[in-house]
Amino acid sequence: MRIAFGTDEPTALTDAIKQHLIDGGHDVVAAAAEGAPWPDVGQAVGEAVVGNSADVGVVCCWTGTGVSIAANKVPGVRAALCTDAETARGARRWNDANVLALSLRLVSTEVAAEMISAFLDTGPDPDEAPQIAKLA
Repeated sequence: MRIAFGTDEPTALTDAIKQHLIDGGHDVVAAAAEGAPWPDVGQAVGEAVVGNSADVGVVCCWTGTGVSIAANKVPGVRAALCTDAETARGARRWNDANVLALSLRLVSTEVAAEMISAFLDTGPDPDEAPQIAKLA
């Protein structure tokens, strides 16, 4: 799977996230320069996903809120700010989220790996398609 990745602050956590994705056999696409302003990061990852240069995206900033708001401004993006694996799994299952937003402040490397795995290993529930279509 091709994963668009972006962060406004390169950290040990963002390095671990990228390594987790690579170790999982995924291609990591740098959608924006690391350290770019969070609005640019969210937009770039969102555009990579809806432009089909990535299957899904992962964005990070201090709270995760800014990058998720910025990504959600891109038509067709459904970014979800998650803090645990079950929320990430549900975001994919029930909302067909295509961008996972993470907080650099709240998330450990272990929890980030759990969330990313849950997000990537879960597909959308076909029964939710009518609700998801309402977002368009």
